[in-house]
Amino acid sequence: MPRMTFIERDGTRREVDAPLGLSVLEIAHRHGIDIEGACEGSLACSTCHVIVDPAWFGRLAKPTEDEEDMLDLAFDLQETSRLGCQIIMTEALDGLVVKLPAGTRNAMG
Repeated sequence: MPRMTFIERDGTRREVDAPLGLSVLEIAHRHGIDIEGACEGSLACSTCHVIVDPAWFGRLAKPTEDEEDMLDLAFDLQETSRLGCQIIMTEALDGLVVKLPAGTRNAMG
């Protein structure tokens, strides 16, 4: 099974199983990683914002315009920021590393 690493807000690295076909958001929730996902992956918020390790960023599919619009609302936006609900685990992403941002901004209330 593919694996991925989350770097938590305090710098702790957590390597977890990352089942094929699940989003980074779903994988985080399965392992108790502190990513909110207020809209439950419906691309209506930016609370699942993650910062992708630069070595992995180029391997991801390009973000959609809708994802880019939501990222504009994200707190601590970085050059390699993506929404966790939009990154789907594949064999090619085995070893993916993402960092949690310093905080989130939940505009959903």
